[in-house]
Amino acid sequence: MRERNRPVDEIRLGSVKAAIWRNETERGPRYSVTFERLYRDGNEWKSSGSFGRDELLLLAKVADQAHTRIFELGRTALEGVLEGDVDEADLTG
Repeated sequence: MRERNRPVDEIRLGSVKAAIWRNETERGPRYSVTFERLYRDGNEWKSSGSFGRDELLLLAKVADQAHTRIFELGRTALEGVLEGDVDEADLTG
């Protein structure tokens, strides 16, 4: 059975969530982010990619935290190469 691709990190504030994805490229890892708004429909949890007026500030805060986290992930990978803990080939795939 194929393993499901999972984000490297998630950030959530209230009903707004960001998932950070690592994509291997020839030039090293690149990160992208998807955003969703979580809500309940009866007893079932659902998600949406649309945001209302009251979620926009949370979306901006989550995006800011995701931006910071991506820089941290990149710095951690670079420090591993500089310290010899990670082979540079591991960063470039």
